[in-house]
Amino acid sequence: MTRVPRLHASAGLSLVEVLVTVVVLAFGLLGIAALQAKMQVGSIESYQRAQAVVLLDDMRARVLGNPVHAADYLTSTPLGTGDTQPADCTSLAIGSARDVCEWSQELKGAAEQTASGTNSGAMIGARGCVEQLQAPDPTAGVCQPGIYRVTVAWQGMHETRASPLACGKDLYGPDANRRAIAVQVTIGLPSCS
Repeated sequence: MTRVPRLHASAGLSLVEVLVTVVVLAFGLLGIAALQAKMQVGSIESYQRAQAVVLLDDMRARVLGNPVHAADYLTSTPLGTGDTQPADCTSLAIGSARDVCEWSQELKGAAEQTASGTNSGAMIGARGCVEQLQAPDPTAGVCQPGIYRVTVAWQGMHETRASPLACGKDLYGPDANRRAIAVQVTIGLPSCS
């Protein structure tokens, strides 16, 4: 018996090979789409954090610029979203009250307007707090500076570990949705001895 060689042993792709290729390609495209969505969320989170740093630095500079009245910046409830600050701060005298009002407007997104003219805000539900961590004590021999904490909180795009900072706690649904950053401001007592 002699074997006759097959001339067209692999003349084309089988239907099974084509289907396997299509399935693998589909999973790859779904993976790319999921990665794109995660990158978009990460980009938004990064932008919000950058805006929070700008707002945090703004209030830090305001407190440091008015050290004699640093205690006037303290907030009993968070400023920003849902506060009772006036919409127009120009009626307030220049000083701590006006600084607090302007910071509240910035947290609400006064500088971020949509085409319709409504404030959109740089962060979702931005709020700010100023707390006193240590009261100043100018008593001779003590000379303890005042220490304040300025905090900015906002709603994140996904759950993560809850922030230990108190500003905005329980105002964003599950606390793992809340993002918060803070800076301490120390007001020294240069004339203290």
